[in-house]
This record gives sequence, structure tokens and C-alpha cells, in this order.
Amino acid sequence: MPDLCVIEGDGIGREVIPAAVSVLRAAVSELHILPAEAGWECFQHRGVSVPPETLQAVRGCRAALFGAVSSPSHKVEGYRSAILTLRQELDLYANLRPVRSLPRLSPRSDVDLLIVRENTEGLYSGRERLEGDTAVAERVITRRASTRIGRAACELARSCGVTRLTIVHKANILPLTDGLFRDSVREVVRETGVESGGISVDELLVDTAANQLVSQPQRFGVLVTTNLFGDILSDLAAHWCGGMGLAPSLNLGEGIALAEPVHGSAPDIAGKGIANPIATVLSAALLVRHAWKQPHIADRIESAVRSALECDLPVVEGSLAPDLTTDAVTRAILARLM
Repeated sequence: MPDLCVIEGDGIGREVIPAAVSVLRAAVSELHILPAEAGWECFQHRGVSVPPETLQAVRGCRAALFGAVSSPSHKVEGYRSAILTLRQELDLYANLRPVRSLPRLSPRSDVDLLIVRENTEGLYSGRERLEGDTAVAERVITRRASTRIGRAACELARSCGVTRLTIVHKANILPLTDGLFRDSVREVVRETGVESGGISVDELLVDTAANQLVSQPQRFGVLVTTNLFGDILSDLAAHWCGGMGLAPSLNLGEGIALAEPVHGSAPDIAGKGIANPIATVLSAALLVRHAWKQPHIADRIESAVRSALECDLPVVEGSLAPDLTTDAVTRAILARLM
């Protein structure tokens, strides 16, 4: 019986998470749900964005589904982003961002790529300080983190059946940090012999990778890169699956995983019942596939989403109809899942 820690978070997280849970309950037998809290509103009420009991609950379940988090645009004493806290405290070192064309919503039909992002260090290490009138942020790249994200990318490239693995960096400008990242991943490529399995391995500078993700995304298979670069490139690539509001993701660690839709808490529509739950449902499918190792169930969930988009849900000029409710989308997916 799978255990799942459910964290609705802020804003529309309270609407899209119950929708995804209903889909999971229909697809996964004897699912046990453990609710927990985290986010900006949690911080406002309790003085901490991720309470210790939430971390304990995720560790106990080994799997979590997280909705959305609001964050202040200015520094608030004592506050740290809930999702960054979860990633670092739980050592969720790999962020998986698949980008796959969706029926009737994607600008093109031939995109199927995966961005594998190092998730614990880089410029998101939290090492910022003021030196008089100068603000300094330290970019931390370690051989350990670079090696293990390289190993994850090689394993995923093999399991996904792609023919191309691309290492993305900026070693021409950052020879020590990005040079260490690139060389560490290259060493893993050699050790694992991934190229002997029919997968070509190449490198791109991050600006060139961004250009090619815009101009020829269908050429990519798996891309592996550092934290900030992966954050930006995956948001850019999400255009090809219909936008960030439809983009799923999964944070993976050793024997632990946390799924989260890419979109934010969308306070402008929170509580109106019109939040699109598709990104959350697809994130849940990633959890089923990679954490619970049940690819046949993940396939069923993803197929139900695609069938609902192809046949049941109204689309206006490449987007879901603006008055479509969360409940209507959920019911359409459930109907295709049965």
C-alpha cells in the first residue's frame, strides 16, 4: 500500500492537489494519504515555512505531492522558500522536468525531452551576504553533486530510450565551477558506458542550448545541467507543452521523491474553482513512474490526460477554455481513466 504525504501549500494548491489525489486514488489501489502543511501562509501562522513534522511525514512516506507556494518579493526575516527547504533538507538532488507535446495545446506535436537539473546547490545554495553597498551570492558546485546528477541523467537517458544526452554548461566563462560540473558528468558518461548503448553525448553552452530549445526542440532527448540554468531552461522549454501552467516536475533523492507542478500559487484565481489541475496530475504520474516504479499506472494516467484533451475538453485558440472549471477537467480525466 503506497503512502503519500500531501502538502497543498498556498493559493491554487488547495484546488489542484485534491484533483490530483482523486486521480491517484482511482489509479492506485489502497493509497494511504497523510496530509501536512508548508508554504508562505504556514510561515505567517507558525513562523516556519516547513514545520519539522512535515519533514518527518515526507521522510516517513518516502513520497510527497506538493501544490504551490507563495513567496514574498522582498526579504522577510526568518523566511526561506518552502520548496527550497524541502529540496535541501530531504536532499532531493535531481529535478526532472519533462516537456512533451500535449494534444491541441502544444505549438508543435513532436517534442519529447527531459531536463535533469541539479537541485541542491549552485546559486540556490543560499549563500548571500552584504558587503557594504555590494550584495554577493556564492555559486557552489561540488564534484559529489555533479557526479550524482550525471549518473541520474545517464540512467534516465537509458530508461527513456532517447538517443541524445546533452551536457549544458558555461565553462567558457565559468571554467572552475562549470568546468568541474562538465568534467564530472563526462567522467560518469565514461564510467557508465552510456555511449555504447546508442546514446550520443554532446555539450552545449547554456545560451546555445536556449537558442536551440526555441528553434529545434524536437532534436533533444535528455539535457543535464546545473541548478539555475536548469530552472531557466526548463521554464523556457515548457512553452512546447503548452506553457508553465501545464508543466509537471519531480524532485528525486535516494529513496524519496516529491512531485510538484511548476506553476505558482496564482493568487489572482485562487478560490474561483478554475485552476487547471493537469500539471499536478502529470506530476503525480511522474511520482508513480519514478518513485513507486509502476510505469503501467503512470502510462494510464498520462494517457487519460491526453485522451481528455483530444476528445473532451474545450480548447480556444490553443488554450483550455477560460471558464473551464477544475472539477470539469478532473472529471474528464477520471472518465478516461476508468
